[in-house]
Amino acid sequence: MKIMGIDYGDARTGVSISDPTGFLAGSPQVISTWNTEKLLDDLTALVQKEKIEEIVMGLPKNMNATQGERAEKCKALGAELEARTGVPVIYWDERRTTIEAHAILHASGKKQKKHKKNVDAVAASLILQGYLDFKRMQK
Repeated sequence: MKIMGIDYGDARTGVSISDPTGFLAGSPQVISTWNTEKLLDDLTALVQKEKIEEIVMGLPKNMNATQGERAEKCKALGAELEARTGVPVIYWDERRTTIEAHAILHASGKKQKKHKKNVDAVAASLILQGYLDFKRMQK
């Protein structure tokens, strides 16, 4: 079962796709667009091409676990993506994933200027891997 992880952003959206067994997050990429319709078109095409069976969307929560305007935007995008693809969307707490993604990129020796291009893809991989690990532990 292939699962897609999404780290939704206004200008860049990170995407990660699991291996066919649903064990490991991989294939990190970034979709760069401000246009929500274009983003939905690109995500829908990717879901169909990769035969995705489940989508995990990072849900930005405040540190006190409340949800704000950004979380509502993510839910709206997720609902529209689910309606277009018929693939269920699960929301996953994404607190601190961007910070962790920056730390991973820094530790890899990437220059700070290049982090901006890759951080969303790494964050999507962290969201997806966290979900995959959780699912595995539930079995």
